[in-house]
Amino acid sequence: MGYVIRPVRADEWQQAKEIRLAALQDPVAPVAFLETYEQGLGQSDDFYRERALGASEDGEGRVRQFIAEAPDGSWAGTATVLIERPDDEVRFGEAAVVHQAHVVGVFVRPEARGGGVADALFRAALEWAWSLGEPRIERARLYVHENNPRASAFYRRIGFAPTGTTVPMPGDPTARELEYAVARP
Repeated sequence: MGYVIRPVRADEWQQAKEIRLAALQDPVAPVAFLETYEQGLGQSDDFYRERALGASEDGEGRVRQFIAEAPDGSWAGTATVLIERPDDEVRFGEAAVVHQAHVVGVFVRPEARGGGVADALFRAALEWAWSLGEPRIERARLYVHENNPRASAFYRRIGFAPTGTTVPMPGDPTARELEYAVARP
């Protein structure tokens, strides 16, 4: 594979911004992300600085962004994990009933797809979530648009299963996001 999978560093906000904007330009972005390219482009550099800091090892510890770094230093992919607690404000989907990880912002550049990058990002993300101390993370979840069969197939292949919970897609109440989850091993 040749990639190093690691957490984003606080000072890498420009690379984090670039890969986010690349993700938002991907052809499946309208069913994969809750933000448009124009919205992402409109965010300030301070927004991206704070986002990178919060998702780094120097951050608050409830968010971690993982990246796949090529030998030349370029980033081939990313995945972010949010830690959710039952008493948290709901950001998306249904409220957590247990302490859980919520995987968001998954993206692998087209030229790196099919080579194990997404698998490695998920391994790192889940290992981090399972390694956290009290409160113990009981499960990981994510949401996938009903019209994103490629992502659904990948999530099933790596052990996530549909829970039966669905939520309307923000901005399009006729479309559904499907919750997938995996229990802590």
